[in-house]
Amino acid sequence: MNDNGPPPDHVVDDEPRPEDEPRDARLEENIKSRSTWLRLLFMILFIALWSISRILVLAVVVVQFFWVLLTGDTNQRLLALGGSLATYSYQIISYLTYNTEEQPFPFTDWPQGPPGTRDD
Repeated sequence: MNDNGPPPDHVVDDEPRPEDEPRDARLEENIKSRSTWLRLLFMILFIALWSISRILVLAVVVVQFFWVLLTGDTNQRLLALGGSLATYSYQIISYLTYNTEEQPFPFTDWPQGPPGTRDD
């Protein structure tokens, strides 16, 4: 039997990779991460703001309905407010679900335009 080492297609890599690190060490590092806990505090803040924005959206829906009922036309200011609230809700949910690291209002400008856009 000839044992001359690993086959030629096998690559020996002596540098440690993050996935080679023991799971317990990674877990401990994640638990001690200041940025993770800070993000949790921001997430709690944005959940509270999202709850408030949902109440405001409901108010816009009701007022806009009665506006249309009484005048037969939509109120443009309520349309703009409803659109910006929808965008704000989208931005909050994107942050909460880790789809973005950019924090919404009050850490950025109040959103303008349709949901999914950001003002620069």
